[in-house]
This record gives sequence, structure tokens and C-alpha cells, in this order.
Amino acid sequence: MNARSLTDFLPLADMLEVADVGVEVPGRSLLQTASAQFIAGQVTAVLGPNGAGKSTLMSLLTGQRQPSSGHVRLAGKALPAYAPAELARMRACVAQETHVAFEFTVREVVELGRYPHRRHPGCNEAGIVTQAMQATAVEHLQHRALNTLSGGEKARVHLARALAQVWEPSESLAARWLLLDEPTAALDLHHQHSMLQLVRAWATSQGVGVVAVLHDLNLALRYSDRCVVLQHGRVVGSGATAEVLTPLCIEKVWGMVAHAVAPHDGEPGPRQYLFEAPV
Repeated sequence: MNARSLTDFLPLADMLEVADVGVEVPGRSLLQTASAQFIAGQVTAVLGPNGAGKSTLMSLLTGQRQPSSGHVRLAGKALPAYAPAELARMRACVAQETHVAFEFTVREVVELGRYPHRRHPGCNEAGIVTQAMQATAVEHLQHRALNTLSGGEKARVHLARALAQVWEPSESLAARWLLLDEPTAALDLHHQHSMLQLVRAWATSQGVGVVAVLHDLNLALRYSDRCVVLQHGRVVGSGATAEVLTPLCIEKVWGMVAHAVAPHDGEPGPRQYLFEAPV
């Protein structure tokens, strides 16, 4: 009997996938026949060196870019087949950089996350916005203009907007998704862990699928269930994070020597690494 992947047995409603996708721009290839599957209820980290194709892959998952070849499917349906309004009720995105041209307050920005639900509002619309701000610890900033905040504060506001957008289950019964492109880049150490703890809790308790582009391999090991590793526009590793991010993989892809660190006082926990450049 042929071995079958866990994803072979999952309902299509719980899947987001790219199949043999390629992205070509004049003079070079950004992605080459890349395939990956993302599972609702889990956190998947997208990893790789600078220029590996991480943000390109994320732009395909969000629908901001169309592949030159291959397919992107959500709940078994090609992404372009969804109406934008339907897609907005199923998944929320936080871009690597987001510019707001007008002097919106923090609360107004988070309220934008509820815009896709304006025709069928929840029973507690104002409460959803407040709870989303509380979840990312920005409620005390709600009357401030977004453009007066620090980069880290803005990142937390945009996560609150994304949470508000997918706060309640979709009427289609398909899974909800959070697609996050380098969500921890502007955050201090405390808020990096707080943000990833939060989205992991959403994945495990609410079945939300989380896909996050990350650079910190130890954060990926601590908070993600699965990872996709990219190098030169190709998928070179995919699976359970602890099984993929081995010292051999790290040396081949990042050119760094990884030394495993035992959990503090022998307590069980995810493997972590210390890194050094090869001699």
C-alpha cells in the first residue's frame, strides 16, 4: 500500500494550497514549480533567506498576484473563482508594509476589518472591534491617529484589524485564514512572542489557519506546527517544523551552523538553536 499524506484525508474546506506554481518576471523567475499545502487549525511558517520567494508565495496566497503557471486553491476552489467580497469574509491579510493615506484613528482602522460583513453584521459589531483591540493590546491607542504610532504599534493595530475581519466563522463553513507577511518584523521581543502566542491560540482553539512569513527560526520552532522552506524560488523543505528545521537544513539553506539548546532545567519544549557562521 502506498503511503499517503495526512492532507489526503483532510476536508477540502480545511485546505489552502499552491500546486506547481511559478512566477516569472522579465529577466528572472521568482518561484519555480512550487507546491505546498496549508492546514486550518495549524500555524505554518514560511521560511527562507532574503530573496528566496517568501513574500512572492504570500502574494499568491492572498490573491494579490496571479501565478504564471500552476494553481492556488482555497477550500478546493481556485482562488480567482471567488468574488472579492466572499474571499474577504474567509481570510484576512497583514502585509509586510501597509500605508494609510488618511488620518484614520486606530479604532477606525480596526473597524475596516468589519467592512466585508456590513451586509450581514454580527450581533455585537462594536464589541468585536473592541475585543480585537484588546487581544493585541492596542485598545488604549484607539483614539490616536494611526500615522502617529510606532512601527510596532501599527503592526499590532493591523493584526487587530485582521482578527476583527475573521472574528466569527464564515457562513460558507469553510475555514478562516490569517495570512501574515513578516508580522513580527517591527515588534520588540515581548510583542513578538505575544503576537505568535495569540495567533497560535486562534489556530488551536478556533480552527483558524495561520500562514506567517518569519525570519527567526527559533520563533518558528516554538510557535509553528509546520513550515515551508524556500531557497532560490523553490520549495526545499515542507512538513512538521521540528522535522524540517534540522542543523543540516539550516546549514544548506542559510549557511549557518546550528547548535541545539536543551530546554531550560530539562523541561520539555520545542528545540531551539544557537547559530554561528561556519569556520
